[in-house]
Amino acid sequence: MASIKEVARAAGVSISTVSHVLNDTKYVSDELRDKVMSAARSLDYEANIVARNMKSGFSQSIGIITSDICGVFYPYVVKEVCLIARERDFNVAIFDVNSSYDHSNSQKKEKECFKRLIASLTDGIIFVSSVKEEEVGSFLDDIRAMSFKKKEVPLVSLERDFSRFGIDSVYVDNISGAETAVNHLLECGCSRIGHITGPIEMQIVQDRIRGYLNAMEKTNLKVDAETMIAGGNYSHQSGYVAMERLMEKNGDLDGVFVANDQMAIGAMKYLKEREIGIPEKIKIIGYDDVFVSSVVEPQLSTIHVRKHYMGKRAAEILFQRIGGLKKKKPLANETVKEKLETRLVVRKSTVPERASDWTLSEW
Repeated sequence: MASIKEVARAAGVSISTVSHVLNDTKYVSDELRDKVMSAARSLDYEANIVARNMKSGFSQSIGIITSDICGVFYPYVVKEVCLIARERDFNVAIFDVNSSYDHSNSQKKEKECFKRLIASLTDGIIFVSSVKEEEVGSFLDDIRAMSFKKKEVPLVSLERDFSRFGIDSVYVDNISGAETAVNHLLECGCSRIGHITGPIEMQIVQDRIRGYLNAMEKTNLKVDAETMIAGGNYSHQSGYVAMERLMEKNGDLDGVFVANDQMAIGAMKYLKEREIGIPEKIKIIGYDDVFVSSVVEPQLSTIHVRKHYMGKRAAEILFQRIGGLKKKKPLANETVKEKLETRLVVRKSTVPERASDWTLSEW
């Protein structure tokens, strides 16, 4: 079995450099890191790494818990996390709660995901929680109790701000983003604007509803929640069904704000099948700006979310915490709270003369 001295000799670096690379205890250039890892693999040093990890209590692995990995939003985020983890020679375990489609048991499933990751001595967890707002405090208390039972496990929340509970958070200003979407429809001349939501139990859904209502109230436009708001589950099928419900109750709708692009595309399909012109008769705007929004016909106006950056920042924060723990430094008291702004992307579903802007690089 190869020794650390042999790895250092093969890589042409010092023993301390090998140690810093393998333990992630000090910055090492990408070039040197690659040399060390290449030498370690060629000398079959992986067995030593596993033994060292078991002894140190660190597993060189992190976990990701998502609410719907099959959607078109989370792959952007997960990809960035995996890229950064790979640079540090960490493994990534991905767990999917699937709460968008089945919210009834999501809290139990989410807790089980945490339990399994923590039991495997994972070094940190990035998660998207679908727990109801009124139950967040007790839920996170249970998770933190688990995460400190065997060792300190840093947690980073995506999409929701849990900083008040001492958990690092990278999230989107959903209220402002929704207001921007509805204001755009108003500026395009719409006055009867419906809203298709995601699962009503989720906090980000509530925030987008709040933004929709804020924009409507500021222009003194009345909203009958029973007839002008229809719920979906973020899938294109649910967008289709929700659009049908809206049209049955509101034949005079001239605009619809949809809580994600997938549902917006489903809503557009319903309108197309009935030869209801988009945007001539009804203007549609989505949310997230995933790749399909630029290639449907007409191209979908939407709210751009910095998905890649969200994953990148979450990973950077998590590895900073893990690095501190490896240096025997407890988690800092100052919690990271990073709110990401959104921006409007105008396409042909609201402004017919808009130039095409196909985004094919992310296919």
